[in-house]
Amino acid sequence: MTTEATSLFRARVPAERLRKAEEILARLGMKPGDAFNMLLAQIELREGLPFEVTTRPPAVLSPEQQATEWQEALGAY
Repeated sequence: MTTEATSLFRARVPAERLRKAEEILARLGMKPGDAFNMLLAQIELREGLPFEVTTRPPAVLSPEQQATEWQEALGAY
């Protein structure tokens, strides 16, 4: 059996943000360290962040585009 070397990572985060995140993670059976490790694994796999980071606002869909998106996702209404 091999053991993998680990590193301790410390970060300052707003206390209220951490508290809320801990509550959500607990419902998922996780701790913040688990979520952080998952984030790092995704960064490694994707060679970048697993979500878009941008200063551009998202495009606004026309009513027709919204209807198409709705129908494709949920079926006819």
